[in-house]
Amino acid sequence: MTKFHNCLQKTQKLSTLIIFILLTGCVGSKNVTYFQNLSQNKTSQLGTVAQFTEPTIQPDDILSITIHTTDPESDAILNQSNTPTGVGSTSGFLVDKNGEIKLTKLGTIKVGGLTTFQARAAITSLASKELKDPNVSVRFANFKISVLGEVNKPAAYSVPNEKVTILDVLSLAGDLTIYGKRENVTVIRDVNGKKEFGRLNLNDIDIFSSPYYYLKQNDVVYVEPNKARVVTLNSSARATFAVVLSAISTLVLIFIRLN
Repeated sequence: MTKFHNCLQKTQKLSTLIIFILLTGCVGSKNVTYFQNLSQNKTSQLGTVAQFTEPTIQPDDILSITIHTTDPESDAILNQSNTPTGVGSTSGFLVDKNGEIKLTKLGTIKVGGLTTFQARAAITSLASKELKDPNVSVRFANFKISVLGEVNKPAAYSVPNEKVTILDVLSLAGDLTIYGKRENVTVIRDVNGKKEFGRLNLNDIDIFSSPYYYLKQNDVVYVEPNKARVVTLNSSARATFAVVLSAISTLVLIFIRLN
């Protein structure tokens, strides 16, 4: 009887191992290695690379604006943010529906449609009428990218640098999990009130020439699960494997008793 139980236990362990291999067999190095067509023996160069386009300021953006002068007391007044209650935890200067912001002591200025570099020049020009040698800095305070799906830390990430790439954001999200589908990463982007969908293949070095290599404000990055992940999460598949395991154990039991 003891020998019978030992055989049964070994068979169950073997069956479990077989199922585990079936579940994870499609997750190999071929599916998790980036830039697979990069030459191993020589330096590779791309003929064309994606061009970075500076984002422009839009209504409802929140800008972080600092104005420094030779007078610290004036600086404290000038740099008081005007973000209304209810906009969120991000503080700064809210761009209204007309593309304008209101600066303390300096008045209203239109910044909609400008890059942050152009807005800095415009605010410097305005401030120079009232202040001596103002030093102005402007950046987006609510520049965020959302990362969903098979990454280790899915979340919405605030990015202080406007020049952000898909690789930068995936690094913030802790990289893809082993179940992430690297050959089909989706970027969802708002363009003139419509949703635009772009596909990126992280296995291919041509990613560097994709128009979606550089991300834009409020982009959503979605990493699709591969087949191994789908199988493990599918309850009906798990039930099927349980039935297979039970059937194998039963067949082994019958075989042992007949012998």
